[in-house]
Amino acid sequence: MGPIQPPEELSDRQQAILTLAREAGRVQVEELAARFGVSPQTIRKDLNTLCDRRLLARQHGGAMLASGTENLGYAARRALAQAEKRRIAARCAALIPDGSSLFLNIGTTTEEVARALANHRNLLVVTNNIHVVSILLPSPGVEVVVAGGPVRRGDGGIVGEATVDLVSQFKLDFAVIGASALDEDGSLLDFDYREVRVARAILGNARRAILVADASKFERSAPVRIGHVAQLHGVVTDRPPPAGFAAACRAAGTRLEVTGPDPDAPSESDFPESETG
Repeated sequence: MGPIQPPEELSDRQQAILTLAREAGRVQVEELAARFGVSPQTIRKDLNTLCDRRLLARQHGGAMLASGTENLGYAARRALAQAEKRRIAARCAALIPDGSSLFLNIGTTTEEVARALANHRNLLVVTNNIHVVSILLPSPGVEVVVAGGPVRRGDGGIVGEATVDLVSQFKLDFAVIGASALDEDGSLLDFDYREVRVARAILGNARRAILVADASKFERSAPVRIGHVAQLHGVVTDRPPPAGFAAACRAAGTRLEVTGPDPDAPSESDFPESETG
């Protein structure tokens, strides 16, 4: 067996593809073929090379930045599945009535939920995400409480013992949380144990918990367990999840909302209102 080719021996196009993936979080075959003026088959070979070296991970229609122990950078996460996150956020916001109290944790999808809630009335929002604070601060109908503790420069998240203590002082109507990865067995996963401790405290102090996650989370892995879909009232995502995850939701009575690709189309639900009301 010959020596493994080092990363510096990637072709110029493969290096460029890797750079694009690092900037955006994922790349699509058709877009890359048009960008570089080559056939989709050529791009697939490039992606296979990058995936074989575990620099990228295969995804339907393309590939995403490989990540098993380290999260994507904040800018890449914001750029990833933007339209899908907006649809997820709109559906989640529709489930939260005026006059509610809720937690919003760290995550680019929960930030989109904050934007979708900006015109709600008489909301109390407790958050450990400074971007959520910035989004909701101009909204006259929303009172914002921000958790204390050290702020991560990378994504504006606030984590630590003081954050957990603040969260534990409340009992709110809803928790809207994100996760870095979702396992087919129904596990919710993340990368930072400190962040996970805050997420667990949020789940433990909310009457109803909603997970918001785009479908790319089903194609990722992360090492720290937040919890399980059985702890959730609902999951809002943009595409039907893997069969095992859907089965875990059914077994737990957790409502599964799929927004679909068309923003004007009604969302799908695997569970009638009577099962979760």
